[in-house]
Amino acid sequence: MSPRVLTGRETVGVRTSLRVNDTTHELSVDSRLTLLDALRDVLGLTGTKKGCDQGACGACTVIIDGQRVLSCLTLAAACEGQHVVTIEGLATGDVLHPMQAAFLHCDGFQCGYCTPGQILSAVCAVQEVHAGVPSHVTPDVRQTVNSTTLTDEEIRERMSVNLCRCAAYPNIVAAVRQLLAAAEAQSAKADANEVRS
Repeated sequence: MSPRVLTGRETVGVRTSLRVNDTTHELSVDSRLTLLDALRDVLGLTGTKKGCDQGACGACTVIIDGQRVLSCLTLAAACEGQHVVTIEGLATGDVLHPMQAAFLHCDGFQCGYCTPGQILSAVCAVQEVHAGVPSHVTPDVRQTVNSTTLTDEEIRERMSVNLCRCAAYPNIVAAVRQLLAAAEAQSAKADANEVRS
């Protein structure tokens, strides 16, 4: 018996379980369905935007298991067993995530179309800095990267996968820097309290 050949109009359905924003969804989808289309069209989570649909603009950025991912280039079925976070799942109830608050405070957006992807990418960029991960423009990769040594050029490079056609880049860098400074101040305060104890 030879394998069955599919015509151009037939699809292969797969059952998959997606954990999105701490909610598990059991789905039966076309095996070729991207995560972006599953989020928007199947689950109704329209915060993740469809920009270029080619992985070039970053509007579709989501976080999967702590890493930023372009959802337009990721198959939904490939995400089984992983945790997907979209912009809808970043806040805690009515309390904004600190990065969302920093974007508002620094006016890190214009039209808002790219903002969800920018914010999720910025969250991961800050996590990379806290982990000491160097970027492509880090002057000396042998030295630990931290918020005090981080340059604006490094922030821009870490955010370079996300395009903003309104050119809000200076304010986006300011938002990332604000969050890094707040985290540094909180860490210093915790260290001071520990010394007193």
